[in-house]
This record gives sequence, C-alpha cells and structure tokens, in this order.
Amino acid sequence: MQHNDPKEIFARRLEQARRMRGLSLRALSEATGGKVSHNALHRYERGEMMPGDDVLIPLADALDRPLDFFFRPFSVKLTGVEFRKKTRMGSKTMDAIQEQAADFFERYLEVEQALGLPGEFLDPLVGFSVRAAEDAETAEKLVRSKWGLGEDPLPNVMEALEANGIKVYEVEAAERLDGFSGWTDGHPVVALAAWLNRDLPRKRFTALHEAAHLLIHPHTKLRGKELESCCHRFAGAMLIPREVFVREWGGYRHRISLEELVDLKLRYGMSIAAIMRRALDLGLIDGSTYKRFVIAYKSRGWHNQEPGQYCRAEKSTRFEQLVLRATAEEFISLSKGAALLDVPLEQFREKISGFA
Repeated sequence: MQHNDPKEIFARRLEQARRMRGLSLRALSEATGGKVSHNALHRYERGEMMPGDDVLIPLADALDRPLDFFFRPFSVKLTGVEFRKKTRMGSKTMDAIQEQAADFFERYLEVEQALGLPGEFLDPLVGFSVRAAEDAETAEKLVRSKWGLGEDPLPNVMEALEANGIKVYEVEAAERLDGFSGWTDGHPVVALAAWLNRDLPRKRFTALHEAAHLLIHPHTKLRGKELESCCHRFAGAMLIPREVFVREWGGYRHRISLEELVDLKLRYGMSIAAIMRRALDLGLIDGSTYKRFVIAYKSRGWHNQEPGQYCRAEKSTRFEQLVLRATAEEFISLSKGAALLDVPLEQFREKISGFA
C-alpha cells in the first residue's frame, strides 16, 4: 500500500530498519555515537517529527540502510506468519527476520505494481476440503493440474512456486530455523533459511511444506501435529506423485537397496529419509521396515550427511528479472532499480548495461 504522510513513512521505515538490526531505541542511539538521542528516536517512531540531514545520515549509517529507504512510500505487512524452527528463538531474532522478509516482499510487490502485473493470487484448491492427511494426495493432484506441472520431476521448486504466485525469499538465519510462511496484502509468501542451500533436497521439501501451509490451511480444520503431517504428505506428493512413486517403487517391499534410494533422490530431488517416509505413508513398506531404516539412518550418520549429492539449480531469479525489465522499459529509473535490488548504483549499471 502507498503512504503519503512523510512523517508516517519515516516512522514506519525507522522502526523497520531498527528491528531488522535487532536494536532497541537506546541501542540505536548508542550506535549513532550519541548523535541522536533516545527521546528523539522515540518521537520519530511515533511520527511526531522529522529528522534533518544532520540526524538522518548517522541514522542511515548506524542502520546500514541507504537514505532513500527511509522515504519509500510502498509498504506491506506480514500476517499469518508461522515459523518452522527446531529450537526456541528470541523475539528480537524473529522480529529481525520478519522485517527483513517484509522489506524484500515490499520491493517485490512494488516492481510488480510498476509493471502492471496481475496482483491477485489464484487459489488452486478453491472448493476442496482437506479432512485428513490422506487428502494431501488429492490436493497435490489439483495443484499440479491447475499449475500445469504434469507428473514429471520438478526441476526447480522455487521457480514453480514463484511462477504460480507464491513469492520466495532467502534469509540469513541460524540453522535452528528452516523457514516460515505468511501473507502480504493477500499474497502468499515463503521465507527459507539460506543455509538450506547446503542441502537442496531439504530446501525443496521445506519450500513445499511451507507452501502447503499456505494452500491447505484455508481449506481444513486440521491443526497442530495433524496439519503438520498433512503438509509433510503434500510436500512429498509434490516431489513424487503417488502413481509415479508406486511405479518406481515396484509394489510392496520388505527391503530396498541404498543404490535404489540414491537413484530416486538424484532424479526427484527428495531426501532418502523423505522417500522412505513416503513409502510408509503409501503402504509400500510396513512399520518394522521403516523402523529398521530409521535406526540404520542414525547409526550411519546419514542424518548429518546423506549418501548421494543432489546438485541441480534451486533458485528463482524472477524478482531480479522483473526489476531489470522495469528499468530497461523505463517504468522505473536506474536509481530506483538499484534501490529495489538493494545494490549500489554502479553495480546495477553493470547489470543493466547489456540491455538494448
């Protein structure tokens, strides 16, 4: 949304930049070397007054933000945020991550608006109800059909999500965080921890699990562990649909070789652990076979590093391409393009120089 009041814009941006850095008002005052008092910062964030250049420059330096950041009128809020984390995280850390994501999605939506792209997200599960985890199999069929994905392996999960209206952001975060999902002004968004690039099958599964929360939540009364189980099932089905998996697996099995599991992993970009869980969910192995696998998986250290390395691309460049397109077609200026990509102007000039 657009804001017109300069004080309101600056107040929002100052608070956002401060939370992105995980600073209190007093800590920010100290970071400016005392050039901006705690009381003045409080009044700025309340929208009671505007700073002059003598205050704005040390603030921008302390917060590591360009000056135009503080006057960007386009603003969105993250809502319905659900974190997927292994251990408890401090509120300041979670706030910082959310504000970094909000900043990215603001820039993303702004360039889409500049290009006049459709802003409405089309729900592929409209009219469908998810009553149990097994319904995730039908949900996957509907999503693949509506998105035109067929039954082939997904070569790039990030691109598939972004091509169908789910925006993805990679955030620097500790390994106790996998990611989170949420909404920005009616747009579904997913944030993934950048460390997942070291484990691409996990990144792919996590992205689809987060997408499942966005797609399934409006169509189910499941909550807690039941919803998590359903989202896991959906992610697995998106990576290897039921009919494909049954055909590849070859019917009910008591044993399966490591070589077979690695082959499936490399072709479908799905971890060995998730493949075995999918076999259990589909009734292609029994509980005792799965238990033996879990014991072996841990004892051999595969929970730290699995056999077989999946190395295909797993990244989307849609946002950057939209910014380059908007600049090349002169919908936005060079300086605006650099600001949207959050890069120095000279670096952006080099990116755009190849355009005719």
